[in-house]
Amino acid sequence: MLRGTGSLRRKYLSLVTAVLCAIAAASAGAQTKTATTNWTPPKTAWGDPDLQGVWTSDDSIGVPFERPKRYGDRKLLTDEEYAERTQENNKISTSVQAGVNPQAGYWVQHEGVDAEPYSSNWTEYARRASRQTSLIIDPEDGHFPPLTNEATILRLATASRKKLRPESWEDLSMNTRCITRGVLGSMLPVIYGNGTDILEVPGLVVIRNEMIHETRLVPIDPLDNPQPHLPAGIRTYMGDPRGHWENNTLVVETTNFIGGRVGIGENGDGVKYSDDLRLIERFTRTSDNAIQYEVTVHDPKTFTTSWTVAFPLTREPGYQIFEYACHEGNYAMANILSEARAAEKANATPK
Repeated sequence: MLRGTGSLRRKYLSLVTAVLCAIAAASAGAQTKTATTNWTPPKTAWGDPDLQGVWTSDDSIGVPFERPKRYGDRKLLTDEEYAERTQENNKISTSVQAGVNPQAGYWVQHEGVDAEPYSSNWTEYARRASRQTSLIIDPEDGHFPPLTNEATILRLATASRKKLRPESWEDLSMNTRCITRGVLGSMLPVIYGNGTDILEVPGLVVIRNEMIHETRLVPIDPLDNPQPHLPAGIRTYMGDPRGHWENNTLVVETTNFIGGRVGIGENGDGVKYSDDLRLIERFTRTSDNAIQYEVTVHDPKTFTTSWTVAFPLTREPGYQIFEYACHEGNYAMANILSEARAAEKANATPK
């Protein structure tokens, strides 16, 4: 969704057209080599750090967003805890490939149709267990900082208006409606669709997420000459990103979000962020097959302080992004609404 003046919109569309032409001419693959102790981060033909390729956050599936209390302030698992997580991951991967319910991880927390095993074509799983105790690495306790008074009041007011059953599609989340999961919601690991495709052309980085096929065009500024964001009146669900290189790290600052519609958690759920949201993402190539991803959330209207999430993105043999025909396959939304109407009808029928 794009709001703004005609001239700015034309410039934006012209940029999109130029990028698509450049992408079509570029190779979709990325050259790899065996990682060694003296590994050197690769560069593009024009000298920028090379982050190109299809990456996935699958190895962080099962890592709690917030840190369970039993870990205290520890960011990493002990050897014994790591062995337990590895065993569970192995059980999940074996069960998923066999098409049976692993009775572990995601499936323990759900019931009914949500607890049924997905086809192995759709379900993803960690290939290597993560040692992280939580995705949130700052604050030290691994939890969200407190909400502001304004955000607390807003959440209470929203909860008081929540209907027993959805009356229309507008009562469902932006993700359920196949509109957006937001920036962070598109990067966080979930049960499937965790692919991120990164492409580069001189002066621009393209970040494409598999689920709801969000694509961000990130203009790259010289470190000593940053360009301004779009005017405050132009806002989108994915914001206005601008990037720069700090040594081998791509730093992306995103502002100009539409507030109050999308949550700051997995799939765009959770606490809804405000229009003051500012994200600072950092993409650092750490090996031929890994990028360390980190994002710091600044939203002074919602949280009393900033907070940071971090996890690796890895490149796996044969992993690719498929078309995510969200609207075409969105039977869930129609079923949710029809079930609500059927329940109302049943309750209204005299017994």
